[in-house]
Amino acid sequence: MRVVCFTHSLASCWNHGNAHFLRGVLSELLGRGHEVRSYEPADGWSRQNLTADHGGAALDGFARHYPELARHAHFIGPDLDAMLEGADLVLVHEWTDPELVAAIGRRRLHGDFLLLFHDTHHRAVSDPGAIGRLDLSAYDGVLAFGEALAQVYRALGWGARAFVWHEAADTRRFHPPAVEGERNGIVWIGNWGDEERSEELRDYLLRPAAALGLKLDVHGVRYPPHARAALAAAGAQYRGWLPNAEVPSVFARHMFTVHVPRRFYATHLPGIPTIRVFEALACGIPLVCAPWVDAEALFQLGRDFLMARSPGEMLENMRALAADGALRRTLAAAGRAAIEARHSCAHRVDELLEIATRLGSTPRQEAA
Repeated sequence: MRVVCFTHSLASCWNHGNAHFLRGVLSELLGRGHEVRSYEPADGWSRQNLTADHGGAALDGFARHYPELARHAHFIGPDLDAMLEGADLVLVHEWTDPELVAAIGRRRLHGDFLLLFHDTHHRAVSDPGAIGRLDLSAYDGVLAFGEALAQVYRALGWGARAFVWHEAADTRRFHPPAVEGERNGIVWIGNWGDEERSEELRDYLLRPAAALGLKLDVHGVRYPPHARAALAAAGAQYRGWLPNAEVPSVFARHMFTVHVPRRFYATHLPGIPTIRVFEALACGIPLVCAPWVDAEALFQLGRDFLMARSPGEMLENMRALAADGALRRTLAAAGRAAIEARHSCAHRVDELLEIATRLGSTPRQEAA
């Protein structure tokens, strides 16, 4: 099967978590013998910000860590027909330019490929006008990264053509270290963003870590001066941007990590963990979360990870994790087992192929 993917960026993961998941999915498809091509804009904001902050060499890591994908990653060009030539399945991510979204839809009217829209963001509820302006009339279906988001699309008339397709971990690369070394302190990997979880980060990460005197390393981007000041006041070390392919090695040096969901995922779109949850559990690092509702029962609370329903409970969870090596080992093993059983990119490729079959995809041939 020939799969064509339009994404904001495959090469840059600067403030672009969807790159993590698509890299894993496309790698899995290639590993199964399918043909893959991905297209992204040459001037996308993720790529531009990455090179502005770290220079063009920062993009070299993509080819180094994902050589199989780098050979099939291209810039969007003027000849859309050439990009779609021979496609059996076309995935268009939600951050794709609206004019291109519409143009691909027009080609679908006269083509025999299956066309799916892939939404991994909260804009459908936080900025519904942006999604409403997209012309999806010729698309065959929507892949929504959680049931709550799929319900939004069903209410818009997509019905049974709105599918739940959660993100997942690329277990080819995200796994526990082969040899355990010394682990110290807490690590937080995430972006400060648009003040949509700034108070939660103070309440569920900075203050409890500082109160316990635990070493805290913070990786991410979009930390304004006042955010960096808050980190410094809490005794946290700000480490800046971390290439996602290097996340497993960073996890392997820390005792546990914390997940603090963005406010829209805790309130308007319950049940949607971001990919950081899947990747942490895949790497075998104990995880403690600020409040979110696992509405779809993706994991088993208390076995796969710990939940703090208040800042005080987060303090106690952190205290227990820091003191109890057996607890850390038990959580790490259960979390990893949950990923291996249900939440790897291999599982998501199985789901994608099942959805394609259900919608009537008829691949021409398997790649040699």
